[in-house]
Amino acid sequence: MRTALLAVVAVGTGLVAVGPLPANSAPIGDDWTVTTSAPAASTPPADGSFRTGPELAPACTGVPIRTADNAAEVVADHPTGTTFCFTAGLHRIRDTIRPKAGQVLASDQGAVLTGSVRLTRWSASGKAWVTTGVLPPAYPKTGQCEDNQANICYLREQVFRDGKHLTRVPSRDKVAPGTFYADYAANAVYLGDTPVGHAIEMSSTPTAIEPGGNNVTVRGLTIEHFATPPQGGAVVLGLGWKVFANDIHWNHAVGAMLVNADGAVLERNRIHHNGQLGVGQYSTLRGTISANEVSGNNTDGFWIADWESGGIKTTWSNGGWVTGNLIKDNRGIGLWSDAYDENRTFGNNHIVGNAADGIRYEIGRNGVIADNVVSGNGFGTGRGSGTSLWDGGGINVNTSSNVQVRDNVVANNVNGIAIQSRTRGSGPWGTNLLRGIVVSGNQVTMRGGTAATGMVQNSGAAIPDGEVSLNGNTYILDSLTVERFQKTGRWFTAKQWQATGQDTTSVFTIGKAVLDATGILTVLGPPS
Repeated sequence: MRTALLAVVAVGTGLVAVGPLPANSAPIGDDWTVTTSAPAASTPPADGSFRTGPELAPACTGVPIRTADNAAEVVADHPTGTTFCFTAGLHRIRDTIRPKAGQVLASDQGAVLTGSVRLTRWSASGKAWVTTGVLPPAYPKTGQCEDNQANICYLREQVFRDGKHLTRVPSRDKVAPGTFYADYAANAVYLGDTPVGHAIEMSSTPTAIEPGGNNVTVRGLTIEHFATPPQGGAVVLGLGWKVFANDIHWNHAVGAMLVNADGAVLERNRIHHNGQLGVGQYSTLRGTISANEVSGNNTDGFWIADWESGGIKTTWSNGGWVTGNLIKDNRGIGLWSDAYDENRTFGNNHIVGNAADGIRYEIGRNGVIADNVVSGNGFGTGRGSGTSLWDGGGINVNTSSNVQVRDNVVANNVNGIAIQSRTRGSGPWGTNLLRGIVVSGNQVTMRGGTAATGMVQNSGAAIPDGEVSLNGNTYILDSLTVERFQKTGRWFTAKQWQATGQDTTSVFTIGKAVLDATGILTVLGPPS
């Protein structure tokens, strides 16, 4: 979709469209307004009307699984192709469920699958409370934490008081209301709030559901409180799986993970408030991640700027789509393609308010980033965060080849579109290089701070002439004389930028971009 840009003249209290802006025009004056068409219909709205979750699941007819049953045993005792219907209520999953080929795990009654156990035997310990004998043996550190001094994000157990997630602290003396401390050497858990009269739960089972066969369907379930290891999913999709209309939340690491899941579909789920990442994908052909709401992830303090935290991350995968998702308010990158993704399309997503890049495309090739609405991303202030093009932007393409960035709305991010060429070694495609990047048809709003669009390179990764092309874009700026463009360390105004050979057919305007709840971007200007 190419967003149409119209010149509009204000007459009294109304607006009268007078036709499209000509190429190369830069309208300036006191009585103009620019407005754009709505994004594609499949782009999710930001007003909460996006329909996801268990209420979309159809009726279930099949073998019942009741709250008192061992679900893993019931599934294992039935043949391929069986449909299982979880009854209403809380199902404690002590053993990971491994469905056979063609089986269906479903509920139309609001079943909740939990990986937690009740903690009930407490005693006072100074100003805290303590229970013992409930922890596993200590395990090695994996992953990277935002707080690289305490380094506790990898510890898998979460604790909930009346369903409220408590914050883990690194030592006994840090325990306070709203927190807990796990002492693995003493096998003791300390709580900062009274447990008397309250339900205290601790995540325990590592994984809810993982492949035992192909072409499995999982639908209509709430899946919570699983003690997933870093990079591990509460639900792990396999080949041909369809995971549809679930609510996956408050698990320690990843909500849903596609691993060797060729042809799998993850669709219309709510995936939120998981400890590390909402969705992960690895080594998958033609996987589809579509129409999910992915929000509020990285609750447990993984490194926001640069270690697999946030909304969605895909790696080592070929073909397929990430499309039509609402990806918002994650403490990390909104949508991250990293390490040898190929021939993949990232389109029609609404990506808003994530702490790091809206979209990061890193060491991939033959990718398409199109028709996304990307706004308000990159303003995290944690370790490694920053405002330069080296730190990223609304859309960040890093050391990749043959990538199209087209027809996106990129508004009010820490930067606009950042193209980075870094020395990144070699891999299955040879030396990792930045080549063949085409940026066209985008609307990019940059109105404050050091926000910029352009390219950066380090000394070992110079960008050859002609390998990055920006043209046919529309830029909405606070001033045509402000330096909002950058090329390998030099800053440029709009006119100077065009003189470098970039964006010679693009439009530069002065105005204020307003993105409303339905995803329509209106540009008002010039500001008074």
